[in-house]
Amino acid sequence: MFDFDVVAGETVREILSDQRAEVLGIVSQAYRSHEAGESINPDSYFLRFPEKPDSRIIALPAYLGADVQLAGIKWIASFPKNTQVGKPRASAVLILNDYETGYPIACLEAANISAARTAASAAVAATTLRPGGFEGTRIAIVGGGVIARNICDYLHAAGATTDAYLVHDLHEESGQALVDHLRTTQQRPASFTPDLGTALEAETVVFATTALEPYVTTPFKPGQLVLNISLRDLAPEVVLAADNVLDDVDHCLKANTSPHLAEQLTGSRDFVTGTLAGVLNGEVTVSEERPVIFSPFGLGVLDLAVGAYVLQQAREAGSAIAVPNFFGETRRW
Repeated sequence: MFDFDVVAGETVREILSDQRAEVLGIVSQAYRSHEAGESINPDSYFLRFPEKPDSRIIALPAYLGADVQLAGIKWIASFPKNTQVGKPRASAVLILNDYETGYPIACLEAANISAARTAASAAVAATTLRPGGFEGTRIAIVGGGVIARNICDYLHAAGATTDAYLVHDLHEESGQALVDHLRTTQQRPASFTPDLGTALEAETVVFATTALEPYVTTPFKPGQLVLNISLRDLAPEVVLAADNVLDDVDHCLKANTSPHLAEQLTGSRDFVTGTLAGVLNGEVTVSEERPVIFSPFGLGVLDLAVGAYVLQQAREAGSAIAVPNFFGETRRW
């Protein structure tokens, strides 16, 4: 009961890089469990800084029942200016709590967990919302950072085999680095384009940027699939011209995300087609006559599901670091 482990980032990274297929299944099942009411996923809490409007630290508390039976919280910082000095934008920790006693049982480095669950959710959405596959199509990636790299890795693991990748980034060096990664790891044609419009013509478009306000104002075409991972790139008119699949409706329609702006513009949620879990369960269908946009706000239950798996794997491998006497008192009297 009073054991407490730390799982370091290198261990997390090694476990996740070897188990992408398992993570895809874990994320898919977590969505289904959340849809079935087997979770508690309160609002995320944002710590913002007046002198750093682009930076924030977010707390994501959650509980996931089903086979996980853990509560916990992810504390994740996003400081975009880190990238200007070659540091990752995001850093995070995940605390897991035992459901029976409430005691924390582990602290895991969670930037890798957060990136993996985000990328896996994008890949699950891609293969679910384009059931005909990706042969004969192109995938465009807008934004060339860590999340984009992970999304590409998980798309590959999910079997989303495209004919070619297009990468667009305002920072050409980052975009070219992703191109080189794709060529090396997937042996697929990949090229950098400085023209956003060219990227937006691809059959599948993935947004993984740090944009704070919409800049894409032209609606997509029927048959296009848009993975709106960074959430604030699309003008509300673009959202309203598509079928919209969310991870959780209440969570996504807040904080001035693109879907939230669409709700504010229309005063209605009628533009929401349904949730990804609804599509997975066969309860929601999307039209072939409109573009489809997937917008995930990011659920803490996904972090719990992936974190619980990482902790189990680390303990079994002996790579979790036990902290003796972590709790100062283990008896009431």
